[in-house]
Amino acid sequence: MTASRVLVLNSGSSSVKYQLLDMRDNSRTAAGLVERIGERTSRLKHTPLAAGSGSREWNGPIADHDAALKAVAEELAKDGLGLDSPELAAIGHRVVHGGQTFTRPTVIDDAVLAEIERLIPVAPLHNPANLTGIRTARALRPDLPQVAVFDTAFHTTMPESAARYAIDVETADAHRIRRYGFHGTSHAYVSRATAELLGRAPEEVNVIVLHLGNGASASAVRGGVCVDTSMGLTPLEGLVMGTRSGDTDPAVIFHLARVGKMSIDEIDTLLNKRSGLVGLCGDNDMREIRRRIDEGDARAKLAFDIYVHRLKKYIGAYCAVLGRVDAVAFTAGVGENSAEVRAAAVAGLETLGLAVDDALNAVRGDEPRLISPPDARVAVGVVPTDEELEIAAQTYALVERTN
Repeated sequence: MTASRVLVLNSGSSSVKYQLLDMRDNSRTAAGLVERIGERTSRLKHTPLAAGSGSREWNGPIADHDAALKAVAEELAKDGLGLDSPELAAIGHRVVHGGQTFTRPTVIDDAVLAEIERLIPVAPLHNPANLTGIRTARALRPDLPQVAVFDTAFHTTMPESAARYAIDVETADAHRIRRYGFHGTSHAYVSRATAELLGRAPEEVNVIVLHLGNGASASAVRGGVCVDTSMGLTPLEGLVMGTRSGDTDPAVIFHLARVGKMSIDEIDTLLNKRSGLVGLCGDNDMREIRRRIDEGDARAKLAFDIYVHRLKKYIGAYCAVLGRVDAVAFTAGVGENSAEVRAAAVAGLETLGLAVDDALNAVRGDEPRLISPPDARVAVGVVPTDEELEIAAQTYALVERTN
């Protein structure tokens, strides 16, 4: 294939993030963000990544995703990287929910679009926006291969014992209620990169991946295959997150409805947007929480302790699930940048073979690195995630195979 570039699109409800990558050397040639789509105060920030190039910013009304992608195309064209470039091999789309149907990257056609739309009830906040981006991109370049890469795909290998909820089977099947998991492209990339950091093949390594950002999830990966993950039917289950509660007794919902007289929509907003760290202490930025702790703020300290307690529980649980753990990998915004979270998460787990070296843990950097003592039984690493590269690589590999 002579064309070697892949445009990665991540379409949200009012935003489009994008990166253009050259798969000959996995280099980025451009990146950007369109936000506040549909408002008068829309903003486009475009960054050509050639040496010496600076960012360009545009502010003004962008009516819809069609206008947003056309604006992106215009910015790319200014750098000679337009959507009509013969060097563009494909467009890769992040799609949050693929259900049980999509277990791998998939070339998009009308049937695929219809299935993604059918899954909207289990991903009402994400799949509609992903569909809008896909339809707009297809209209702009109907001749170009477009590939959907699903957040849930990496987790479709979970055994039924991990994927099923213990509710009536007929009811669960009728409404597609099961544990799907999310952040799959990150977990796939980081588990492989961790094996590479250890100098071993992914098939030889058992890894616990901790993707800790504003959204947070954990996974247990045995020999490159996901066998359990913390998120479930939706991204609400599991770890304490920036604004999401994570694991909660389902009866809390009944109690809030019956006693608190809250509507389902109000409870949804509470658990997804007003809980987690922000609900506990008013902040969802770990840097600000640590600053407040240093100043003696008790609410910030409690929020941090709850966050770490839940994290420890999942590390311990996944040690049990895997039986043998070769590495624990911290990734995403908090995982990559908060030495305090990393140290607290493994403190007291020495009997499981986990420890961090304080000096190594304090080092900051953009490259994968080990932060455990040299003689540690289980390696602990910081492995920066690269979801865009993972989407581009999966997209390019599929297009190469099908051409």
